[in-house]
Amino acid sequence: MANVIFITGNQGKADFLAKHIDHPIAHQKIDLDEIQSLNLNEIAEHKVRQAYNAVHSPVLVEDVSLVFESIGSLPGTFIKWFEIELGLERICKLVDSLESRKAIASVCFAYFDGQNIKFFNGELPGSISDKPKGSGGFGFDPIFIPDGSEKTLAQMDEEELEKKSLRTTTVYPQIKKFLSELDTK
Repeated sequence: MANVIFITGNQGKADFLAKHIDHPIAHQKIDLDEIQSLNLNEIAEHKVRQAYNAVHSPVLVEDVSLVFESIGSLPGTFIKWFEIELGLERICKLVDSLESRKAIASVCFAYFDGQNIKFFNGELPGSISDKPKGSGGFGFDPIFIPDGSEKTLAQMDEEELEKKSLRTTTVYPQIKKFLSELDTK
């Protein structure tokens, strides 16, 4: 499979990706500037171009969004900052005041080899729990309940995640296919 560097400071994310694309993938932590935008692809494109300029090798980056349907596009791509400032418990309390707990989790991976850019996007409808639950997963997983489940992503075991995770059900198969096709070129 093609040599690509996954730019992340999170070893767990790198291991999770490698497992699901069935290929070890190098990863490297680089502090990247994150532009302010509610457009997930725009942010991912900015990050992947910066990452490529830093390592001069094909790179893959990831960004996420969590939208509370009753307040438009927010917090969206700013969810990381909501988590840092408020914490997951207070985000749940904030959602208590909204007319709905419905939410959409989104992820965008972007690949760039210096010439070609490719996006891998996925969305998962669900809702926000009344309080954080579970200890697994990443970021907002302890407060996000996918449609058709009673559990947050952080409460799910590996088998359940295989069926419900935003990454494993939509994006990782796309990335695996793309990287395999690069090998045949």
